[in-house]
Amino acid sequence: MILLDLLYPPRCAFCHKFVKDGSVRICCSCEAQLPFTKDYGKQIIEFVTQCVAPLYYEKDVRDSLRRYKFDGCTGYAKAYAPLVADCIRQTISDKFDVLSWVPVSRKRLRERGYDQSELLAKAVAKEMNLKAEPVLRKIRNTQPQSGTGSAEKRRANIAGAYSVLKPELVQGRSILLIDDIVTTGSTVRECAKTLGLAGADAVYCAAVARARD
Repeated sequence: MILLDLLYPPRCAFCHKFVKDGSVRICCSCEAQLPFTKDYGKQIIEFVTQCVAPLYYEKDVRDSLRRYKFDGCTGYAKAYAPLVADCIRQTISDKFDVLSWVPVSRKRLRERGYDQSELLAKAVAKEMNLKAEPVLRKIRNTQPQSGTGSAEKRRANIAGAYSVLKPELVQGRSILLIDDIVTTGSTVRECAKTLGLAGADAVYCAAVARARD
């Protein structure tokens, strides 16, 4: 570990500055200054019983999540997980039966080499002594939501993009979906709609960050 730290000095997941302790994934300065949401960022999205997030999607948080999602900084999942897990514990920890994630398409998985929401879900599950289980698959590759435009266009872009892997896994159960970012809510809305049609009792969502109202 010491040799690795010398070769690849550890950096804070948010400000990207070097940190002396390789076990520290968020520096003290960021811990004090991150844009934490009010009331755990609670919001209600159509078909979603409740969505929570510890941070607002802005400044260093936005830059960090972009590095995580597009630049291969997969280790950031371990930095985000305690924040998301604590948010879940304070809001919906006793309300879900299954912890899962919002999946990427096969094409995106091949291009990127990893599913950022799956990595995050598994890191959150480890924090909470739970198991992350796949319940959805993305059956249609879509344009990136960030470049699609208005909320209406985002809903149209993602419509019909998901299917349930095994209906018996979701029928009569409450599902918690983990995602990296929630902006307009179009993606998690479509996932929740798909799960609801398959018989899920309720769908919750937890993300690292959400857009401000």
